[in-house]
Amino acid sequence: MARAGRRAYRDGMECNRPILDLIRIIHARLCARSYPNRPQLAQALEVDVRTVSRYLDYMRDRLGLPIDYDPKRRGYCYTKPVERLPVVPEAVSESELFAMLVAAKALGQYRGTPWHAPLEKAFRKMTAHLDNRDLIHLEELDGMLDLRLAGPDELNPEVFAVLTEAITRRRPLEFAYRKHSERTIGRRRVNPYQLACVLNRFYLIGLDLDRDAIRVFVVGRIRDPRMGPGRFKRPDSFSGKDYLKRSFGIFRGNADYRVVIDLDAWGADVFRDRRWHASQQVEETANGLRVSFQLDNLEEIESWVLAWGLHATVVEPAELADRVGNIARGLAGRYGNDKG
Repeated sequence: MARAGRRAYRDGMECNRPILDLIRIIHARLCARSYPNRPQLAQALEVDVRTVSRYLDYMRDRLGLPIDYDPKRRGYCYTKPVERLPVVPEAVSESELFAMLVAAKALGQYRGTPWHAPLEKAFRKMTAHLDNRDLIHLEELDGMLDLRLAGPDELNPEVFAVLTEAITRRRPLEFAYRKHSERTIGRRRVNPYQLACVLNRFYLIGLDLDRDAIRVFVVGRIRDPRMGPGRFKRPDSFSGKDYLKRSFGIFRGNADYRVVIDLDAWGADVFRDRRWHASQQVEETANGLRVSFQLDNLEEIESWVLAWGLHATVVEPAELADRVGNIARGLAGRYGNDKG
């Protein structure tokens, strides 16, 4: 078969057909115990005999298949039953290598969770099939991507493991918990519904049994979680996505606000082409952008507006404008040069 137009594969194997298709043909003949020899396989695969040898070596050495030559039958066979063919990687593209790199760097977000170890193991399995050229290129790409997670949680793996087991098995939980900005620690009894990761922080959403209401708990503040007896039934009507649909982050309210913010040219360039909320509406203005959101509370949008400094102006609601103005005046009093 002419070399022109053939697709090069790792380990020197060349063919214009996908590697998996060719290995499946060899695998099927070996499972059928037809004892094919190299010329017969070369004819079936439409390749030369040397290429068949490389495929057989690859299946034996890289995939760990029990292939041997039977001198009496003058052909190849499996020396023991093979239930299924191992995963055979296709040629890896540049974009796929880069995706692997992103996945590897994103693993840091799950440190301290029960998912970190299996994700790391799965990543090692994916990269185990890469040849030396791909591995070298992956190292080269490493310097081209820096994935930074802003303030990720430092989680206790044991705590996280109890939470995930309780959610999976529908078991009630009791744990010690400190509310935001409070020093005292209380006990909470909760039917855990779901975990959520918002802005690199993990939260537990569940029914607070003592308050008979759904509450959100910061996982990093949960201590000594213990599963209680029995099991609960999560309401079919509950959806974590719907529960937080009109929250700007994790805080949930009961109001209905149309929030409108004007951004100057500098702020517009930072904001543009980014999705901050599902309800987001954007309108070009002479000086920048006018953006709007439909929210059920003002707690998190307040800090978001303040983070823009003088580049953002609250148009509505008046309540949010007053809150931002009061904070600005307070900061001026704290840092102003004319304070007594």
